[in-house]
Amino acid sequence: MAINLQKGQRIDLGFTKMTIGLGWDPNEGMGYDFDLDASAIMIDADRKLVSEEYFVFYNNLNSPDGALTHTGDDPSGKNSDGDDDESIIIDLEKVDERVQEILFVVTIEDYERRKQNFGQVRNSYIRIIDNLTHQEIAKYELDEDFSIETGIEFGRLYKRSGNWKFEASGIGYRADLGFFLEKYYKGQIIK
Repeated sequence: MAINLQKGQRIDLGFTKMTIGLGWDPNEGMGYDFDLDASAIMIDADRKLVSEEYFVFYNNLNSPDGALTHTGDDPSGKNSDGDDDESIIIDLEKVDERVQEILFVVTIEDYERRKQNFGQVRNSYIRIIDNLTHQEIAKYELDEDFSIETGIEFGRLYKRSGNWKFEASGIGYRADLGFFLEKYYKGQIIK
């Protein structure tokens, strides 16, 4: 039986091979398709991106340590038919030892031109599936009305005393993918 998580709730993970599934349903009749993008940011003890290759998203589908694999972009949100829109497959045994936390964010591509925000999206969630049993272990459904937010930190995996845990975050930002890169990247970003 899966655990329904509340915002801020944390759980211990007793397994290492999992899939993080993210899903959403855009409201109908909003004009443009919604291109929501799931990303994973692998950060170190200083809360900075280990290196730019550890930013896993639609243009970088694999982390260099082989721990994360993004299954690809769903540019219209219509590929899922009730299942996860985008997924990230994880093997915690392969995670680079410098990585202390993995953040999972979803952003809306081209939100300014299309005048889109998360208030126009429903049934948003993040869930954890045990890849050995194929069972859903936990799910966090975003139930707040993010009427101006365009980027959401859905959840995070983090290491404490050598063990991995998961926290349901649900933190909204009026931001794009570049914002998250700037927030966690140590180097200079050329725009």
